[in-house]
Amino acid sequence: MKTLPRLALAPVFAAACAAALATGAQAQGQAPLKVGLMLPATGTYAALGDMIEKGFKLHVQEQGGKLAGREIQYFKVDDESDPSKATDNVNKLIKRDNVDVLVGTVHSGVALAMAKAAKESNTLLIVPNAGADAITGPMCGANILRSSFSNWQPGYSTGVVAAQKGYKRAMTITWNYAAGQETVKGFAEAFEKGGGKVVKDLTLPFPNVEFQALLTEIAAQKPDVVFAFFAGGGAVKFVKDYDAAGLKKSIPLFGSGFLTDGTLQAQGPSAQGLFTTLHYADSLDIPKNNAFRKSFALAYKQNADVYAVQGYDAAQILGAGLAAVKGDFAKRDAMLAAMRKATVDSPRGRFTLSAAGNPVQDMYLREAKGENNEYRAVAVKALADPARGCKL
Repeated sequence: MKTLPRLALAPVFAAACAAALATGAQAQGQAPLKVGLMLPATGTYAALGDMIEKGFKLHVQEQGGKLAGREIQYFKVDDESDPSKATDNVNKLIKRDNVDVLVGTVHSGVALAMAKAAKESNTLLIVPNAGADAITGPMCGANILRSSFSNWQPGYSTGVVAAQKGYKRAMTITWNYAAGQETVKGFAEAFEKGGGKVVKDLTLPFPNVEFQALLTEIAAQKPDVVFAFFAGGGAVKFVKDYDAAGLKKSIPLFGSGFLTDGTLQAQGPSAQGLFTTLHYADSLDIPKNNAFRKSFALAYKQNADVYAVQGYDAAQILGAGLAAVKGDFAKRDAMLAAMRKATVDSPRGRFTLSAAGNPVQDMYLREAKGENNEYRAVAVKALADPARGCKL
């Protein structure tokens, strides 16, 4: 092979350097992507918001602090889990901070207001928890995606399990708000399809935790099984009160997985042995989950939970869209299309997104053991929310 003289190589080297510098300058020239985190920092759901934020930021950290080479700049608002303040709070991010992407939230009532504001302003919204069915139902939009679940999914999958176990009479108990109502409806749909009957629905206002009168009614009715939806601090008190009332020994308690997720340490012995269904189990033995839990523990000195997973996957979905357009957020239509087509390699197991933007995912039966919700079986494989009322 003939070797080019050193002088002949000089122009080639200079041209290569110029191209590299131009590419670098172009990347440097992109302003940071503004991500608005609207999550609860106070109140019943504060710990959940904290885990979502940590999960989101962990994925970004694993990518060198960028997504698809794009710097990320965070803006934060405490949503206070208060729907009456939601519109004002989300507009702080949309209108004051001019964020490119909204990430939030936990409370379904707050999330519904966020979705409305996102549709009106055409701001990209990724929902990392709130399961309000309407978000990927009647309020669905091309710019709205969810990295978590619909309320219907864990309710429905628990109803499948309860019916398979042969229970015939059920009572339900929850807070009287969107998440509770929709989760209970999902449970009833599957339970009654499987041959059972819900004999009574019990509710109390959010975030009330005075359960005694309702527990007395459960004791009097003597159903075969009770299905509960509570989360955070409310879930801790309900599980303890259910046990203290002597009901745990006589009437099996099943729940949406949020009953025992992130709450087991505080619930103590009262939660042990409880069965729930959810799209994640702490002991899910797959490489992605094992690596994620190790990475999370090293970064934050605590164990990951489903909320951390949902935050992590919100960042993964955003990253998939940005990668498809090489970080160019101006190509939003192409980015959104790539996000919707993504197969997410999640700690929960791989999942895709439905046409309405909701995860199509395995739902797991878990049992509370120690401080973990341990995997027992797949309750329903690749469960897709029906997205009733969605027109895209």
